[in-house]
Amino acid sequence: MAHDSRDKELLLSILDLQSPAYTTMPSLESALAAYTRAVAEQIGVPLHAVTHEVTDTATAYLGLTARTADRPQRDLMLIGDERLGWYVAIEPRGNDQPPVICHLRGQIAPPPTAVAQFVTDVLDGHRSGQLSPVPPRLDRATLAAHMSGTPA
Repeated sequence: MAHDSRDKELLLSILDLQSPAYTTMPSLESALAAYTRAVAEQIGVPLHAVTHEVTDTATAYLGLTARTADRPQRDLMLIGDERLGWYVAIEPRGNDQPPVICHLRGQIAPPPTAVAQFVTDVLDGHRSGQLSPVPPRLDRATLAAHMSGTPA
């Protein structure tokens, strides 16, 4: 049960529901779907290699067709996470944790062209780094608006 309006909005956000005040804003599910497709299109990843889901965390997965020169035998993936932002990692084998190659610092939902440039830079060997925190977490309505290109 929500105790105040902020609590109510947080609860609705977690459930990916919207209060009447947010009815003109896209749902997180639809915004994430469109945003993930746009990122995939910019990178050239076929849609059959793309998934997304909204559960306790909104995430996107893109299976990359290119590999890095230093690990030509390993498949790569691009992951978008509402808490961690975007990062390129090596596809895990079994239950291994995927080794992160590089994390895109900055915005949680940067423009698809910025994500595509990040992937190009990583594949060209111009970026390396470990997973690190990104700016404070956005509420889901604001996150959906950012993904739709209409920041609240």
